[in-house]
Amino acid sequence: MDGIVITPEIEAREAQVLDGGPRITLIPVEDLPPESESVRDFLKQMAHKRDPDANYEGETPTILPLMMRHPELFRLQANLGVQLLVDGFLPPRIREIAILRVAWLCGAPYEWGEHVGFAKQAGVTGEEIEAIIEGPDAPGWPDFERAILRSVAELRADSMISDATWAVLAETLDERQLIELPVVIGQYQAVAYYQNALRLPLHPGSKGLRTR
Repeated sequence: MDGIVITPEIEAREAQVLDGGPRITLIPVEDLPPESESVRDFLKQMAHKRDPDANYEGETPTILPLMMRHPELFRLQANLGVQLLVDGFLPPRIREIAILRVAWLCGAPYEWGEHVGFAKQAGVTGEEIEAIIEGPDAPGWPDFERAILRSVAELRADSMISDATWAVLAETLDERQLIELPVVIGQYQAVAYYQNALRLPLHPGSKGLRTR
């Protein structure tokens, strides 16, 4: 089971993002359109990847009744999610380190709570999750993974990856992976934006930013 960490900063951020409930009315589960089933299947696939032993039959992810208010957009986003999470070329461990750093810097409770589980499935340890929170200057990171974390910070700060960081990335990643990395970072920045702005309720069982 994931650990839980509670700090005043986490409590304040989760109150800001989650208190008051969703800003857009959720569609009642019984009124979800038929086209939501393909998106539901994808979300269940991702949840099963996070926790293979869990039973998701009959469960409706909380994101579905909200985002199916704009089904065309959400289907496109789900398709991109399939490409990056299922059919992407980045190693899952590297992808999840980048996503978790984005989620933490964005203070995104839903995204962080979901992807801690994905990261652990990809081999990221609890100690490394704490180091992701600390960032690229945390001790113990190998040069390549430190560069992954730096690329997140640099793209957020300057919409650019520095030559020094790129050189380290290019020693390990091939051309397809180098293209994919900033797309992953940008995609999950966008996901954090809409999840936070819409005050998406946490998935049942998620501890949000408290998850470890």
